[in-house]
Formats: sequence, C-alpha cells, structure tokens
Amino acid sequence: MKIYNLKDLTKQNIKELCSRSIADDNLVKSRTEEIISNVKSNGDNALLSYAKQFDGIELSSLYIGGDELIEIAKQIPAEAKAAIDTAYQNIHRFHSAQLKNEEKVETMPGVVCWRETRAIERVGLYIPGGTAVLPSTFLMLGIPAKIAGCKDIVVCSPPQKDGKVNCYIAYVASLLEIEKVYLVGGAQAIAAMAYGTESIPQVYKIFGPGNRYVTEAKKQLQHVAAIDMPAGPSEVLVLADETAIPSYVAADLLAQAEHGIDSQSILVITSNKAAAKVLSEVERQLTALPRKEIAAAAMTNSYIMMVENLEQGMAFSNEYAPEHLILATEKYQSLIPLISNAGSVFLGNLTPESAGDYASGTNHTLPTSGFAKAYSGVSIDTFIKKITFQYLNEEGLRNIGSTVETLAEAEGLQAHKNAVTIRLQGLAKN
Repeated sequence: MKIYNLKDLTKQNIKELCSRSIADDNLVKSRTEEIISNVKSNGDNALLSYAKQFDGIELSSLYIGGDELIEIAKQIPAEAKAAIDTAYQNIHRFHSAQLKNEEKVETMPGVVCWRETRAIERVGLYIPGGTAVLPSTFLMLGIPAKIAGCKDIVVCSPPQKDGKVNCYIAYVASLLEIEKVYLVGGAQAIAAMAYGTESIPQVYKIFGPGNRYVTEAKKQLQHVAAIDMPAGPSEVLVLADETAIPSYVAADLLAQAEHGIDSQSILVITSNKAAAKVLSEVERQLTALPRKEIAAAAMTNSYIMMVENLEQGMAFSNEYAPEHLILATEKYQSLIPLISNAGSVFLGNLTPESAGDYASGTNHTLPTSGFAKAYSGVSIDTFIKKITFQYLNEEGLRNIGSTVETLAEAEGLQAHKNAVTIRLQGLAKN
C-alpha cells in the first residue's frame, strides 16, 4: 500500500486519489454498448451465446425452475441453513421497520394533501456470481422487495460450471418464494432485464451490485429501466487512531480487498506507529487467505493516508465518500455528527464491516465510486413509489383560488387560471 500524508497534498492530488477511474474505462464502455445492442436485437440467442463465451457453458435453458430449486436447496449444510435463517430474520426485522404511513396534512382550511406508497410492480434483482457467489446479496435485495410488495421479482445470476445455481442461492430463493432464477450474468443480464427477451420479462427497475461491466450497463440503460444506484467495485475506508487494534483494522482492509482485484481499501490514520503495525498485520494475514492473489492485487490499488487528527481524517473521508466507513477508534461517538458522505458506517473496534455484509440487518447494497455523496443504500424506499394526493372542498377552493389564479396569470397560463375561475364561478351560483 502506498502511503501519503494529507498535509503534503494539493486539492488536485486529493481529487485524483478520491477518483476511482481506471485506465481502460473507455474499453469497458464500448464493450458494454456492444453487449447491450446484441441482447436488444437477439434476445435469448445472445444470452445463450454469452453463456458459452463468458461462462464456458452451453445452456439448454436460461433458468432454473421452482421444483429444481427446491431439490438443489436440500443440499445446503445445516450450519449454513441456520446462518441464512438468522440473517434473514435480522434483515427482515430491520427493513420491516421502514414501512411507515404518512399523516394527511391540511395545508389550509379545506385543502388536504397526503402521500401514499405503492410498490414498484416489476423489479429485477442482479445477484453477482463471478469469483464469489453471493447469497447474502439475494437476501439484501429480495427481502425488501417482498416487504415492499413488489408483484413480479425477476432474478438473474451467472450459472455455475454445471449450468445450475448453488444450494445457497436455491435456499434463499425458497425462503423468498422465488420460482425462477435466470442463469444470466454480467452486462447481458442487465440488458435482458431492461429490454426483456423471449424468456426474461422486462422490469421497471434494476437492483444489485456487480463488476464494472454490470455497473456500466446500469448507467447506459437508465433511460430504459430505473436503477437502484451505480454500485460498482467494493470499497472501504477505515478511519483509525492509536486506540484502534491493528489486527482488526488489517482484517477489515483485507475483507474488502478479497472481493475483487478492482476493490479498494483505504486506511486513514493519525499515528505512524499504528500504521506500521497495521501493515505488518496485513502482510501476516494475507498469506493465509484462500483468495490472497485477488486481495494482494486489490491492495496495490489501495493506500494509507496519514492525517494529523480524526477531524481531518473525517474531512478526507467525506471527500472520498466511501461505500463502507469504519470508525476504528474509541472516539467514534464524537465523529458521527461530522459524517456527511458514506454508504454504511461501522462504529468502534468491535463492529466489523462483515457484520453489515451478512447479518446485522442493514443492507449491504450500497453506493460506490463516490456516489455516496448523492445516493443511499438499498432500503424499502428503493422498492416503492410515493404518490401524492390532494382534495379541496368548497372552503378549500375559495381559500386557495385567488392564489392559484394570480400565479397562473403571472406565468401567462390562462387555461390554468380558468380551471380555478370556472369552479369559483360555479360555487358563486349555488
């Protein structure tokens, strides 16, 4: 990991360090455009061709159905089943609390306004399955979709080498009462859900993280189907001081790094001595990881930022706007009011980011690449729309009428004014 000192950097240096741009972004963009165009034009045939090209599989069907999912789910080890059940309960409990009805508001006598929620009827969930298969993402997307009341839930996930899904994905599908899992990954899955194919229904909104191609496809298809957020390669920023425990910090950095070679783990720390201990722990723990090659590659894309104090570190974090922010300090409480840009925050030395990834209850589908400055993580709100209502009685029309007439006339919209005037005249005749 490279080491920088914040006091030695210009604003431009900081901007560049907070950028997640990669040299071949234009190549990713052009290849994604080709994939989208092919899927739009050729539907299932394009998807079957990409399964052979990218996954090395000749599929006879683009989905696994309900009965087969149930059979595959039976293979799940008892310990994993119990863990998924616990995670399901916690995630369901946390997200259920987000359902709230709003009160009606009488903005002036006789004028009543309110909002009501409606679920997005047809949604698409993308469950990554490249170098790691993620049943936890299935839980994080499927549970709020079910709680929100989405009628049609389309699930896409890359096939395994046997042309199936694994028992963990199948078990989560059974918990969520999902009857089909489509065996499609990458940008082609996003295109299929956006446009629809012979097998895959078109959806109104697409959810889920993925690699750079998935993220690029979501960006390019926003005019066709809404998206949850531009969620790309995973990232963490750990803000630490001398009260942090080096082995814990190292474990958190490596937990993000093992996601993929384009993941990023940032350590912002106030102590040179503590930074050296963390680096030593990273080297020690890395050698024992099954995915050490991936984690090591990601760590070369990561860095340490030395700061004078936690407040300065928090300012840098807000500029970086991390997907995951860990406050590895006993002074975390005083920093909470200073946080303005972060996807999800983990407080103190005993709260690993892994807890939120799997089972604490919060959602792990979060904005990356600095989009935490404008986006929130997935929640019930992401799966619903809010429709406004208003009702005017006679008193309300009389009270608000002249205001509307005056504003409409000021804007030169006579028909708008007339829509009020004709009603007021009607009341005057009664």
